[in-house]
Amino acid sequence: MLTMTDTAAEAVKAIVAGIPDVPDDGGVRIRNTGPERGFEISVAPAPQATDAVIDSHGARLFVEAEAVPALDDRILDAEQGQDGSVRFALANKA
Repeated sequence: MLTMTDTAAEAVKAIVAGIPDVPDDGGVRIRNTGPERGFEISVAPAPQATDAVIDSHGARLFVEAEAVPALDDRILDAEQGQDGSVRFALANKA
């Protein structure tokens, strides 16, 4: 199953907290957009019925069922820029 670093969890929590109409138990949803485009990340108030839910370090990820196999052996990390931007990256588990 996909895991996330502390840095990624902090970024997810900050992103979700910054959206006014998203409840505290909302999260970031990861969806597979195909081999040409990769993955799409969006803020979601709740998981969809078939999403896998990952709770880690106080952050919630909702992973689209079609994305689960591709992300099964991955770690989500994040880098926060000085301007407040966030860049996510996927790494293979060691």
